[in-house]
Amino acid sequence: MDVMFVVPILIALVVCYLFLTKNYKYWQKRGVPSADGVVPGFGHSWDVIAMKSNLSEFCREMYNANQNHSVVGFYDCMTPSLMVRDPELVKTVLATSFTNFHENSLKINPDLDPLLASNPFFVYGDTWVTARKRLTYAFSSARLKFLLESVNQVCTTFDNGKIELELKDLFSRFTAQVVAGAGFGVDGFCFDDDKEKESFHTMGKSFLEPTAWNNFVFTLTFFLPMLSKILRARLLPKKADDFFRNLVADVMEQRRKDPTPRNDFLQLMANLERTEGDTFDLDVLASHAVSFFIDGYETTSVVLSFVGFNLATHPKVEEKLREEVISVLKKHKGVITYEALKDMTYMDQVISESQRILPTVGFMNKVCTEDTELKGFDGLVCRVERGTPITIPISGLHADPQLWENPEKFDPDRFRPDRKNSIKKFAFLPFGEGPRMCVGMRMGLLQVKACLATFVKKYSLELSPKTKLPLKWVASSFLNAAEGGLWAFVKPI
Repeated sequence: MDVMFVVPILIALVVCYLFLTKNYKYWQKRGVPSADGVVPGFGHSWDVIAMKSNLSEFCREMYNANQNHSVVGFYDCMTPSLMVRDPELVKTVLATSFTNFHENSLKINPDLDPLLASNPFFVYGDTWVTARKRLTYAFSSARLKFLLESVNQVCTTFDNGKIELELKDLFSRFTAQVVAGAGFGVDGFCFDDDKEKESFHTMGKSFLEPTAWNNFVFTLTFFLPMLSKILRARLLPKKADDFFRNLVADVMEQRRKDPTPRNDFLQLMANLERTEGDTFDLDVLASHAVSFFIDGYETTSVVLSFVGFNLATHPKVEEKLREEVISVLKKHKGVITYEALKDMTYMDQVISESQRILPTVGFMNKVCTEDTELKGFDGLVCRVERGTPITIPISGLHADPQLWENPEKFDPDRFRPDRKNSIKKFAFLPFGEGPRMCVGMRMGLLQVKACLATFVKKYSLELSPKTKLPLKWVASSFLNAAEGGLWAFVKPI
């Protein structure tokens, strides 16, 4: 009786094991080196799914463990995926053979997240082309000068009397307030403690902060999409969805009654929608609103917090930056103008070096859309089949001693005008590269530079003991976030 009971179980376990591991010889059969540590059913993604590591660190470790290879195969659960380590092959994927890798591999279910699904990062084909054209126009030099007016309005009120504060929290309030003004022409209440519950900052934290729940939903969405669909897990909570829909509807109704010309992002999108018809679709505008909010709020505040951390740990760099800001502003009558920010070249170096040593996102994921051959520096010829996910390990490339001298050292001078041309092409990817590089890059840098110019001329930063060193990333967070936060003492100059 016992044998009759045990044998079927053993057979079922063997069948299950064979099913879960059926693809795990895919790369070996093609002569492509494969990463170690595969787990049946989870492939190489177990540590990320189990929230033991985040994707940036996962990519960096795999990159470092395969230094002699131009590419390395791995398994995203049961799916054969390919990491591209060679900057020349990164160039092939992002630029030279863009048409064969034009899709990002992260997909959003439009039934669960209709507002997020239209984000230019997730769409492709004609939809992406249309969105790209609109956003390119929205972030032209002429438009950025208008948007800078909203940024400067926030800068004039950007102040903090606290002695000790968490940098990400501080700068996310700034970016949320900028997005509220430059994006929608409204007050975001981000520095008003009495209205904290209804602020743009609070709304952003509700679905972008790396909490256990948000990380769980992120893991389901991008690693276990079928389970995510069954559980109806949404990246954008219903509360946030309603917030943006109602905001757009209210703002546009007010503008219908008061046709005073506006220069914010929402009005620009509404005008572009009208060119294609007599009216505009509020759902489409709400989708644009969510995209602008996420791109302008979260990623920019992460960059600012990392720059702040690096300034707090490198006082000589901070002092040199302060001297440049004060000197440039004197030439522009003390006003933070578009031209003044362009003149702050050392600030550009500081931001670039901070993005290199502490990237906001440590990876890029693409999809091969046409069978393609990749030829690496090691002589390997890899035939990549259509549908294969491609990972570009930004965190690995940015810290490779073969590509950077003393990569662990924070050195803004490596981006000096007379040295930056020696940087290996496609080894520095803070905004991506090629036709799908971040379209909001110029707006993001404008925010970062205006904020830093306002801040460093008035305050200095000193790292607080609350900051846990060495920095360790919150597991499974899409964007890099330091465990325990980045705490610093703020001292008036």
